[in-house]
Amino acid sequence: MSYQEMLHPWAIARPLPNNIQSVIVGRFRRRVDAEEHLKFLRQRIPAVKFFIVFDCQIDQLSLPQNNSR
Repeated sequence: MSYQEMLHPWAIARPLPNNIQSVIVGRFRRRVDAEEHLKFLRQRIPAVKFFIVFDCQIDQLSLPQNNSR
């Protein structure tokens, strides 16, 4: 996950035809921005399904490590 993606964790995704994977069509810093864009997409392309996800990968975050044994 790039730094830019980490700054914009809210994403709008579209499921692929196989229903196993999805493709991200937009990233946003705030959920309310993602919700507004989702409304726009649903008005413009009503036949396509979209959903909002919070895309955060924990292993790439800076977490304090406990080195005491």
